Amino acid sequence: MTPPSTRSGAARILVVLVPVLVAAAVLIVALLIGDDSEVHTSPATTSTSTNGATSTTASVTTTTVGATTSTGSPTTTVAGATDAAVWPTASSPRRFTDPVDAATAFAADFVGFRSPVVGEFQQGDSRSGEVEVRARAGAAVTTVLLRQLGTDATWSVIGAATADIEVDAPGALATIDRPVRLVGRARAFEGNVNVEVRADGVNDPLGAGHVTGRGDGVLGPFDSQLDYAPPTATGGSVVFLTYSAENGEVWQAAVVRVHFAPA
Repeated sequence: MTPPSTRSGAARILVVLVPVLVAAAVLIVALLIGDDSEVHTSPATTSTSTNGATSTTASVTTTTVGATTSTGSPTTTVAGATDAAVWPTASSPRRFTDPVDAATAFAADFVGFRSPVVGEFQQGDSRSGEVEVRARAGAAVTTVLLRQLGTDATWSVIGAATADIEVDAPGALATIDRPVRLVGRARAFEGNVNVEVRADGVNDPLGAGHVTGRGDGVLGPFDSQLDYAPPTATGGSVVFLTYSAENGEVWQAAVVRVHFAPA
């Protein structure tokens, strides 16, 4: 049997040690928690400085119509992007920082509207949008499609569309051969829609003809072929035009960007 004096001494030792052990355990847990938070916490992006400029490791993906996808800065040049431009072409010195100015010049200089009435720019994504153009007040709408294709923040026309001319073939950025097949639907005066194949940088057509839809206010189908002279350029456009029965001015336009098959 343990003497009473010995038991009392042990009890006194435990009374002293227990608080110390508890405090030590709390300190160890706190240190472990602090270490864990430092190990697992990381910044969303990592910044580096080169020549005084700051960049991040976060990448941005940009997709350009008719071109491959590139990862990098939002203004990275996309290979082949300028191939999507109907007007101005990549080789042209003309550039437009205002999309409305680009649509206005395109309507007059490329399509042939005499005095185009031009609407406001309607934003699509951050690099694209459209502008409605009419031959005159109250005329049918031709919608000019625009996009920023390069790194200089200028605007290019990539096509045009109208509700009265629906083009199924050729498709945008299609590679065409001679003769080109023309498929779609149209409504126009006497059903007649003029068609031109143009090479980049030249408004005089390589070939011209027409397709026939319907003239009674209903879209009618067309399926035809159009031959054209061998082009020297690699790209161009197929242009569908209707004309006013009143004075013969250009009334509407649908423009499709194409590439020419190698000879």
